[in-house]
Amino acid sequence: MSRTEAGSPHDPRGQERFLEERATYTVKGAGAQPDIEAGVAAIRETVRTLKPLPGVYRMLDARGDVLYVGKARSLKARVANYTQVKALSNRLKRMVSQTRGMEIVVTNSEAEALLLEAQLIKRFRPPYNVLLRDDKSFPFILLRGEHAFPRISKHRGARRAKGNYYGPFASAGAVNVTINALQKLFLLRSCTDSFFARRDRPCLLYQIKRCSAPCVGRIDEAGYAELVAETKEFLSGKSGAVQKKIEVQMAQAAEALDFERAAMLRDRLRAATAIQGSQAINAQGVGDADVFALAEKGGQMGVQAFFIRGGQNWGHRTFYPSHTAEIDPDQVLADVLLQFYEEVPPPRTILVDRTLPEQELIAEALCEKAGHGVDISIPQRGLRRKLMSQAQRNAVEALERRLAESGTKARLLRELAEFLELDAPPRRIEVYDNSHIQGDKALGAMVVAGPEGFVKGQYRKFNIKTAQTNDDFAMMREVMTRRFARALEQDPDREQGGENGVWPDLVLIDGGKGQMSSVKDALEELGIEDVPLIAIAKGPHHGREGREVFHFPDGREKTLPTNSPLLFYLQTLRDEVHRFAIGAHRAKRSRAITASPLDEIPGIGPGRKRALLLAFGTASKVRAASLDDLKRTPGISAGVAQMIWDFYHPGE
Repeated sequence: MSRTEAGSPHDPRGQERFLEERATYTVKGAGAQPDIEAGVAAIRETVRTLKPLPGVYRMLDARGDVLYVGKARSLKARVANYTQVKALSNRLKRMVSQTRGMEIVVTNSEAEALLLEAQLIKRFRPPYNVLLRDDKSFPFILLRGEHAFPRISKHRGARRAKGNYYGPFASAGAVNVTINALQKLFLLRSCTDSFFARRDRPCLLYQIKRCSAPCVGRIDEAGYAELVAETKEFLSGKSGAVQKKIEVQMAQAAEALDFERAAMLRDRLRAATAIQGSQAINAQGVGDADVFALAEKGGQMGVQAFFIRGGQNWGHRTFYPSHTAEIDPDQVLADVLLQFYEEVPPPRTILVDRTLPEQELIAEALCEKAGHGVDISIPQRGLRRKLMSQAQRNAVEALERRLAESGTKARLLRELAEFLELDAPPRRIEVYDNSHIQGDKALGAMVVAGPEGFVKGQYRKFNIKTAQTNDDFAMMREVMTRRFARALEQDPDREQGGENGVWPDLVLIDGGKGQMSSVKDALEELGIEDVPLIAIAKGPHHGREGREVFHFPDGREKTLPTNSPLLFYLQTLRDEVHRFAIGAHRAKRSRAITASPLDEIPGIGPGRKRALLLAFGTASKVRAASLDDLKRTPGISAGVAQMIWDFYHPGE
């Protein structure tokens, strides 16, 4: 085992390289029967090769799936603890009994190991780690910097574009509201660069006083730059200075009898006041800070987060971490913080409602990731203490609402099991539908629901490959064959059930007797006869009166009262798969509309396609071009030109 200095888990450019270049090895134990002796034997075999160095370890089961990711100051001492079975909790005993191998990654420091641990947990989502259950990235406001007239826009994902990022915001809605207010306040453009370049007259946003129309010269570059500077000041916490400046300008315009400009400045001032007044939480004077408070009740935990930037409240969100049984709440909050800041840049101040395990180490790791100082503290007095009290109260109320909703959902699932004659309430419900227009661009769709609601990370689309695309029954048969053939391949023993497993407890089909017959035949051909199937068909009035008919595999039919909460729930499931299928179908049609014959050439991406079209005009002219003409095309190398020529002239 050797150490390497290449890469770093907190360097975005080197994260993947870090994982590949670190010294990694796997030790496999014999046998696949989940008994604790075999697990301890596999761990002891690993311990013999370890040294007292910092790093990260992964517990693997017999299939090689990750059970747990942990970090250690001394790998040898930490991993050896798992061989002391009597000192382990029941949860850890279960984990050890399933362990058949381990993977070890050595790091340069414990802080580096802490960052890598959070990264690997986010990637593998092991069943024995606390998981931050949030599949959506946080939105930011982006003020682009590579254009003479910068654009303001909402941004998600990797922050690769040049410019200033402000966030995170708690939701897309919070970003949209803020951007709308900022447009009224600073009149910045929100259009794309291509739209901006081809304008010859102002658009509607100029007419409704939400843009200064730099595209047609209604404001010069210097004037627009001043608006951009004011925007940056406002978003950086200097909102008071900006408002005072606008007030002075408005008074000066009024004195000069320039009432039109005075009215415009008055509207901008009202927009600034609206932004301040819309913030239910007063955070003036706090600067940049995130506030976290944890509530625990009924075996569940909720973490409330407030996002404060520049003394402005940018929203709040509640997280409900999973796999928290038998884990101390302090440790749960620490794990939530590390996973949260895996995607979001840490602010200089993080306020928490309890002392975290290894709090100084967490602060050191986040400081290393952010490139600036990070302070984690428990507020004791003043405005920060008041903010924490609000966060704690919100955490308790949000968790109570969730528990109440869970109770309602649990009751619905019990009623569903009774109505559909299931052995137990389903934990994983899969709902299927097809979408096409006269057979064109046909696809199937699957959505997944469980006790916590829809599991959007497990939605799937199926491009129809073999079935006649105007035959709904054949399309449904193909979708089910592909879905369950893969399930048999991944988990033939059907061990991975439940909400996040491979096998469903109930399959709900949008359709009638024909769809039910197709699905039933497809599963029987695979030797699957014990997966509960139900088809939901609209009634004689197309569902307008809630007259849905439920078709059973044996030919029976059932209905529910029109005011039944269970009927509403099943309609919600059906409507969600319908929405997902239609959205996927529209996206597929849109891609087809913008597709080019050049897309079929291997190795031709957007950049080379653009270069070819700029040089030749159309794809047909590219096809007719000589090899010498292709080689002379800017942006196309001789090798690529030869590849294009060979594609269109095979065998020549």
